[in-house]
Amino acid sequence: MAAFESFYSGAPEVKLDGVSVELPPDRKSFVAIRSYLESLALQQQRILCALNVDGQSINLTQPRVPWTTFSQIEGETMTLNEVPAQLVRAALQQSGTLRSRVQKAVELVLINDCSQAREIWWALSTALKEPLLTLSLLPDHICGPANGRASLTQLRKWQLEQLGNIIQDIDDASQKEDTSALSDALEKRALPWLDNLLESLNLWSETLASLSPEPIRPAQRS
Repeated sequence: MAAFESFYSGAPEVKLDGVSVELPPDRKSFVAIRSYLESLALQQQRILCALNVDGQSINLTQPRVPWTTFSQIEGETMTLNEVPAQLVRAALQQSGTLRSRVQKAVELVLINDCSQAREIWWALSTALKEPLLTLSLLPDHICGPANGRASLTQLRKWQLEQLGNIIQDIDDASQKEDTSALSDALEKRALPWLDNLLESLNLWSETLASLSPEPIRPAQRS
């Protein structure tokens, strides 16, 4: 069954920014309802930025599990002026999630053989760049030199270069027969880089807080 064939049974409760939405009769699938909410948001010069289905947060960049039924959908929107704050919030969430994954991998690679440990690391290595890709969408004037810091473009270049060197170092460690070398490299190279990234993101979030209707909560380290 394709993702667009996921239907509700009965009339669902649909809200947008806390206001109940009356659906057209033909809007029965999840993708149809989402499309309708996107349209309503755009008509108000806003962007759909979050969806909760039966209390579960949905990743808007990935398709919903096709066979899941639903009875309640709640959407949230934002203005274009709020986009930078939302991007920083997304990068904070990505960085916090990645830090938790790396922390788990530090221990997980020790209880696996070398081949499995490398697979664990390779899966992580392709995800580490995700926060930087999110930040690449930010305009360069946000939190720039006027605030006594390097521009975002320069910071991103440094972070990409650092990440490339870190990945190479951990790759080298993963080739050793002792998985403790990979564990040490993850702990001493990947975790500090993520900690520094989280610190920078929290500084940017403080600068953008006045532009956001809701403050961006600092990411929690696991």
